[in-house]
Amino acid sequence: MYDLIVIGGGPAGLAAACAAWEGGLRSILIVERDKELGGILNQCIHNGFGLHHFKEELTGPEYAGRFVKLLGETGVEVRLDTMVLEVTGDRQVHMVGKSTGYRVEQARSIVLAMGCRERTRGAIAIPGARPAGVFTAGAAQRYVNMEGWMPGKRVVILGSGDIGLIMARRMTLEGAKVLACVEVMPYSGGLNRNIVQCLHDYDIPLYLSHTVTDIRGKDRVEQVVVSQVDDNRNPIPGTEMVFDCDTLLLSVGLIPENELTRQAGIDIDRRTNGAVVYENMETSLPGVFACGNVCHVHDLVDFVTAESQKAGAAAADYVLNGPDGLDPGVVTSDERLLTVNNGGGVTYTVPQHIRPGRVEKLCGLFFRVNRVCRDSEIRVTSGGAQIARFKREHLAPGEMEHIDLPKALLDKAEGELTISIQEVSK
Repeated sequence: MYDLIVIGGGPAGLAAACAAWEGGLRSILIVERDKELGGILNQCIHNGFGLHHFKEELTGPEYAGRFVKLLGETGVEVRLDTMVLEVTGDRQVHMVGKSTGYRVEQARSIVLAMGCRERTRGAIAIPGARPAGVFTAGAAQRYVNMEGWMPGKRVVILGSGDIGLIMARRMTLEGAKVLACVEVMPYSGGLNRNIVQCLHDYDIPLYLSHTVTDIRGKDRVEQVVVSQVDDNRNPIPGTEMVFDCDTLLLSVGLIPENELTRQAGIDIDRRTNGAVVYENMETSLPGVFACGNVCHVHDLVDFVTAESQKAGAAAADYVLNGPDGLDPGVVTSDERLLTVNNGGGVTYTVPQHIRPGRVEKLCGLFFRVNRVCRDSEIRVTSGGAQIARFKREHLAPGEMEHIDLPKALLDKAEGELTISIQEVSK
């Protein structure tokens, strides 16, 4: 039996395992389906990682390498090229690997760190032909950065998420012509720094409130038709633009990889498509924790690291300090519980529940807004009264927001907290 099994060897899994080791666990297993640790960071060769956590600018592989080195200084066991097939309610993990075959391992605690996947063409139902040359941006990134293959020479990108923006620059640097980046929303879905560094610096046009309405081509993409959309995101006739291209990259959103989570019977938040978690990243299944992009999609890996360290430390505490080794349940009968709701202007909140009695000093809370806001206040209310507010000069859906709630404030709250945005005039 393992004290902890971490499912996923990307940045979330690595940080969680290291934190659990530091917390006192000595029987830890990381299960990773790829042939090496590091996850998506291995194909992210651009810089900009680590500014918060390491206080220096690193590439994705460098950031992953730091944690792989830290892991090597522990006794954590790693199984690569191994796929987890099932997680049961009594914390059994079914897995199959090339070297081990089919195995069932029992764990005292589990950290879910499977990351996320990209939405594909089928998920957004783009009309038109089905020729070669349509890729997700992440797949194209792997082809270029790890396999040494160029997906195409004349490129249109649908969606302005961070991966799409970064691939606009990457394809340009490799000699391709990026004709346009097209976004159906009236605002970009990526970080502002990526809009500047990846589009503006290379004179790549960004068409907001536009979408792809037709793909033309027999064997290979030959043309892409782009149309303006109205407030309901319906194409406006007569606004069509035709781009002669051989490649269409899709950067149309990320989805937490939660098949195992659902299979285990863990509660899922329909807003995040990730597990419902408490202040220490514990899910509705006692002893099972979720962190990183499998919980909610992050924009900075530094935030993934901080969240995953919290989950790993909580898993260690669960194993070492649980009453007589028995499950205490997620919430005890005499324990206060706060439910966190999203109010006006807010899309989701994580965590979704807070147990004030288990907060030492501060409880970090992440959320995203549903529109671009200037000069705003983040307002926290409970029982109809405002109990805290935080000022922000700029808020955008592409940038995850974070606030810290003091324990003294949580102790005064009544049953629930609501996080909302209010724009204020100067």
